[in-house]
Amino acid sequence: MRTITVLLIYCFSLIGFSQNDQSFNDANALYNDGKFAEAIDVYESILDSKEHSAELYFNLGNANYKLNNIAPSIYYFEKALQLDPNDKDIQNNLAFAQNMTIDAIDTVPVVGFSRIINNIVNTFNTDVWAKIAVGGVLLFVIIFLAYHFSYTSSKKRIAFVTSIVSLCIAFFAVAMAFQKEGLNKKDNPAIVFVQESRVKTDPNPTSEEVFRLHEGTKVQVVETYDDWNKIQLSDNSTGWIPSKDIKLLKVF
Repeated sequence: MRTITVLLIYCFSLIGFSQNDQSFNDANALYNDGKFAEAIDVYESILDSKEHSAELYFNLGNANYKLNNIAPSIYYFEKALQLDPNDKDIQNNLAFAQNMTIDAIDTVPVVGFSRIINNIVNTFNTDVWAKIAVGGVLLFVIIFLAYHFSYTSSKKRIAFVTSIVSLCIAFFAVAMAFQKEGLNKKDNPAIVFVQESRVKTDPNPTSEEVFRLHEGTKVQVVETYDDWNKIQLSDNSTGWIPSKDIKLLKVF
């Protein structure tokens, strides 16, 4: 009975993938015909079926860009970039879409020791750092066994030094994995989805306005309170914005 259930689930999954592939092709055809709004509807129906891909988000970004939908185009290009961060086409189209935004916000660069650490941490994602750590431990065990069973002092010396280096690499990779995971948890980007939003000093509509943001601007959400989000800009400016005015890029 269990086998039959698994087979049925597998068959329905294949049917779902097949239907989504057909829908994706239909949406592409609509896009090529210049029917961008209709293409967006079909692309979004694929998203509703819980299927996600960099290509799907990329095409959604392109279709919205053609209609001058600033916030959605940037949002979907950013989503595509999360899944395929090294794709040059996504990076270029995102840059074009960002040129349509009104807000010009400076970026405060990270300098000194913090910049060096961040560059090292961001070399790999958390999974790769974890794999390096596991590989380092395995190498340590293998070389330590070679040290134990070696009979000459020169081979023992080489094996001992190599095993210690492998263990150090493993510990370093573990530290980088935790650091990377910490950075990922702090990274909570969002896109402003209203034409204009008034950012306040406190999570209260009657509090003082500190600045205004416009659609398509990317912010970092650092805190949430009721229907408000505390945001930080790339120039380190902070303030509170209504939750309805932004759309988070991460889905928890």
